[in-house]
Amino acid sequence: MIFKSFGKSVRYRDDRRYSLAVTAFTPRFYDPMDTRNITSVICRELEAQPLTPLPELPRFEGSGLYAIYYTGTIETLYVPLVGHDVPVYVGQSHSHNSATGVAVSGRTPLFSRVSGHGRSIAGGNLTLTDFAVRLLLMPDVHADLGENGLRVNYQPVWNAILRGFGSNEQGSSTRKSARTKWDTVHAGRSRSYGSSPHDRDALIERARAHIAERIALIGEIPWR
Repeated sequence: MIFKSFGKSVRYRDDRRYSLAVTAFTPRFYDPMDTRNITSVICRELEAQPLTPLPELPRFEGSGLYAIYYTGTIETLYVPLVGHDVPVYVGQSHSHNSATGVAVSGRTPLFSRVSGHGRSIAGGNLTLTDFAVRLLLMPDVHADLGENGLRVNYQPVWNAILRGFGSNEQGSSTRKSARTKWDTVHAGRSRSYGSSPHDRDALIERARAHIAERIALIGEIPWR
């Protein structure tokens, strides 16, 4: 009879010796305060929140993290995302200015930020009712971690490819500056007065390929 042990020889009364195979064994190391683990917890919690249609977003106070999703059936570029819980855009709003530490004006920074995005979507000739948002009120430091985790792992198409969606409205003296990639594909916002240095068809094809690639990599998202 062989008595199992890790890398040891076992001697019996009849003086027989059995050399057992060495089995490498190291318990898993886990640091709950590692930023990667905290990020996964934050992102998982955000994705546990209900989807709220953008036109139905009620006014609320506070700052935090958000993710915008396409939920419609019309925009063929974004339809592949439906059902996969892959956002088109993610971001956060701070309660304090990151450079000065001074509290932001107003009591509704997250609501104001997302509401502004709703106006941009409608201004870009997209159907606002085809978009929904997940929201999570939280401290600035955790909102930053969550935003980074979502951006790195999902690489949402409006963050990574069609950039410019979240840009601020241009002033009257700068409205002739070049259009963003987002405004090139979804023209209509007042900030898109300037010329476009981008090829619209090429951008759409690049966005389409990116979306397919990110959907294929869903299984590598650490918190899913």
